[in-house]
Amino acid sequence: MRKIILLVVILSFAFMLNAQLEQRGFVRTHVGALIEDGGYSVLQNTFDWRLDYGKGDVELYVNPVFNYDGLNENLELNLRQAYFDIYFDNFDLRVGKQQIIWGKADGVFITDVISPRDISEFILPDFDEIRIGINAVKLDYYLGNSTLEAVWIPIFQPTIIPDANSIWFPEMPDIFTQSIVEDAKEPEKKLSESELAIKYSYLGSAIDFELMAAYMWDDNPTMHIYPQQESLIIKPEYHRLPLVGASFGKSIFGAVLRGEGAYYFDKKFMVEDFSVNGVKEKDYAHYLVGYDHNLFGVNVSFQFIQEYILGYENDFKNDEFSNTATFLASKTFLRETLQFDIFGYYGVNNNDALLRPKISYDFIDGFNVLLGANIFIGDEGNFGQYNENEMLYMKLKYDF
Repeated sequence: MRKIILLVVILSFAFMLNAQLEQRGFVRTHVGALIEDGGYSVLQNTFDWRLDYGKGDVELYVNPVFNYDGLNENLELNLRQAYFDIYFDNFDLRVGKQQIIWGKADGVFITDVISPRDISEFILPDFDEIRIGINAVKLDYYLGNSTLEAVWIPIFQPTIIPDANSIWFPEMPDIFTQSIVEDAKEPEKKLSESELAIKYSYLGSAIDFELMAAYMWDDNPTMHIYPQQESLIIKPEYHRLPLVGASFGKSIFGAVLRGEGAYYFDKKFMVEDFSVNGVKEKDYAHYLVGYDHNLFGVNVSFQFIQEYILGYENDFKNDEFSNTATFLASKTFLRETLQFDIFGYYGVNNNDALLRPKISYDFIDGFNVLLGANIFIGDEGNFGQYNENEMLYMKLKYDF
């Protein structure tokens, strides 16, 4: 009922302000089939509508998204973003539901942790669809080439994980099949449980960089294990996660060198010691170095990412060091109407990978067709666990 009311409000808003309203968006059909058995993995029709209205120093942006899932025969209306921008001489204020994007990484979240993620389809959707809009107040204060950004998030929003029946539900340790798993309890909706983040950024001719700090909640719950006489009870709990981070980008001889890192304090990790309820806390570092260049008309990008648990102990479920590499190559043809891309992740620890080749063609202004594949390699790890989910897919999209 609330979604119907929301739809009526949005349509009324668009009708009343039609002459002054800037409208854009897209309509998309997305079909995917598993290579192994030909079963459909995706049957979606999406209408993404973006509305802008400005008057004086105030602007309103609303982004409703209508999505029909043909596999579940379910129509959803989501308000991805809806916020006010208020402009002053030296600063801007944004209030409402918004996506906040930080950092320099491609396809990896390191300092880009303000907006939680929807991983119900793993990491396959576009990243602006993976990020979840959050209710927040964001202040940007401008000082020449520098910007100071502060964010207050009054209500916690967790990561959206795949349904237990989904092909994207991750592999779980055997202990979970032999235990009673309770529902996760989210932080209370009160001022003391809110989140804060601040970022300083500098944009110069020689280098640009960002420094950030945040007092957040971990968007993913930690599984606490409580032994009983004949069973185990697993209680997912959310914990505070303070962090600091930095990123930079620098042009070098026509190429771009990028770096990004974050340091987390007292992050919770699962261990095999039930005397501490299967959880220990350690500081944790997550960082990358990246290189972007155009070689013979082909845009190429490389990244090396490492995760490191400080003070590591042998009973940890995670590896002390987790290493991942990414590769991107992109080339356009026919006056940039035809584009070929291949993006890949390689998990060094488990020798697994995800390859994502795709080719797209712009038939006419606004109309695009895309053919692609998701190829999983390996038997375990972040990517190898989905080796039965290899698929081919097609997207037909019209931008207006």
